[in-house]
Amino acid sequence: MTTEQLLILCGVGLLAGVLSGMIGIGGGVVIVPALVYFMGISQLEAQGTSVALMLPPIGILAAMNYYKSGNLNWKFAVVIALTFVVGGYFGSKISLAIPQQLLKKIFGGVLMFVAVKMIFFSK
Repeated sequence: MTTEQLLILCGVGLLAGVLSGMIGIGGGVVIVPALVYFMGISQLEAQGTSVALMLPPIGILAAMNYYKSGNLNWKFAVVIALTFVVGGYFGSKISLAIPQQLLKKIFGGVLMFVAVKMIFFSK
């Protein structure tokens, strides 16, 4: 893993953590597209890696399936998971200081941005 890749992965983890802490999104909305677009991995490997970094409560069986099929990058999952924790902490702090109506608009805007990007600008 290069220094540039490590910085990208840390940024993805922090952003996903902040957004997860703020508005409850992260894996499918932030991490999967970021891995596909910024790290150049396949959709399946991005999904497998996203599932793996959230293993403890939700994804161990799904991650095993992705791992068995060769669609999981453990190194990426570990880096993002560690930085996701930090981002989640700060995101929740930010969220608690924002009015609920603004938070709903931020949530909707993030979902709309990702949807447009995935529908119209996918390779």
